[in-house]
Amino acid sequence: MIPEQSVDYILVQQSGGRTFYEEFASRPAWHGGPAGITIGIGYDLGQIDAPRLTRDWNGLLTPETLGRLVPAIGLRGDDAAGHYRLQGLTRQLRDVVIPWTAATQVFREVTVPALEAQVLAAFPGAAGLPPLCVGALVSLVYSRGLSLAGPNRVEMLRIRSLIQAGRPEEVPDQFRAMMRLWPRLPGLQKRRVAEAEMFQQGLEAHGTAAVA
Repeated sequence: MIPEQSVDYILVQQSGGRTFYEEFASRPAWHGGPAGITIGIGYDLGQIDAPRLTRDWNGLLTPETLGRLVPAIGLRGDDAAGHYRLQGLTRQLRDVVIPWTAATQVFREVTVPALEAQVLAAFPGAAGLPPLCVGALVSLVYSRGLSLAGPNRVEMLRIRSLIQAGRPEEVPDQFRAMMRLWPRLPGLQKRRVAEAEMFQQGLEAHGTAAVA
């Protein structure tokens, strides 16, 4: 499991913090595109089945709430018909509230470990990195996804290659190089810098100095 420092950072970045979450993000929402309705902190009901919903949220949400969420299971916005159904279902669920404590527990115990496993599989050699370095990679993938194809993914592909080649000290520069993709989005630029610093901190804690 990645360190609490990394988990806490990703949690704030993805939720906006408790105050923001409780005021603006605690209700089921569909944000458009091919995804499904999300609850809590990035938990996509379109990507799961009923047993998974029960397993992940049992004891955290009431049986009534779980029952109301069932129609959203597996429903994705892949086409116009899906968009229409998701819009209607989101309106039906607008009075449902996912408590912060439940949302953060599922985030910590379910979402982050699952994503960490995906990162370790997608970046060969990452399992041998210091935990903070893995945490920086998890933050990056949570933000950008796992795709390594295309001109906007050059730096992520380089990160994969550097880790596989045993040259992790060169990775922080690739985080910073990604800032080119968001010239007018300082929030994303700051996140890449923070991830670079997290990765570098992990290396330094284990006696490996990153390239300045």
